[in-house]
Amino acid sequence: IPGHSMPLAALGTFILWLGWFGFNGGSQLALGSKDDIDAISLIFTSTNMGAAAGALAAGLLTQIIYRKVDLTFVLNGALAGLVSVTAGPDIGVGVAFIEGIVGGILVVLAVPFFDKLRLDDPVGALSVHLVAGIWGTLAVGIFNPDVTIFAQLKGIVIIGAFTFTASFIVWYIIKI
Repeated sequence: IPGHSMPLAALGTFILWLGWFGFNGGSQLALGSKDDIDAISLIFTSTNMGAAAGALAAGLLTQIIYRKVDLTFVLNGALAGLVSVTAGPDIGVGVAFIEGIVGGILVVLAVPFFDKLRLDDPVGALSVHLVAGIWGTLAVGIFNPDVTIFAQLKGIVIIGAFTFTASFIVWYIIKI
């Protein structure tokens, strides 16, 4: 079923976008020195860059694929950019731009993929959070020289296994 209120969907996305500044900026956990303020400024700028790049990439890709810009993909592209940059918002604005672009592209490709698998995901939450989240986690290992890609892959697998197991247990308990 297509979305019923695009203005409300856009408003919801913009509210999330605004809230993300507190979420990512708050991860600095300190505002007591010039270095802390500089770090928060970088995080704010990177957060905004990731969202903007994700929205633009999703819009451009939907224009190429569908011959029209799809607002729902643009909105999810912005959210995918935010999710992509969240794992490492302090790496740099250029990296955030790349993370956002890839996140926006991935969301446009993942939504139809999950639709073909017949997974019920009416708002693209799997595409935005799972796919872009995995990309953002891997991007930290790619772009941050202090972190290995292996450590990021290990974290993805461990968290994925835990989540799958916990979800299965809850599903089984509810089913009984």
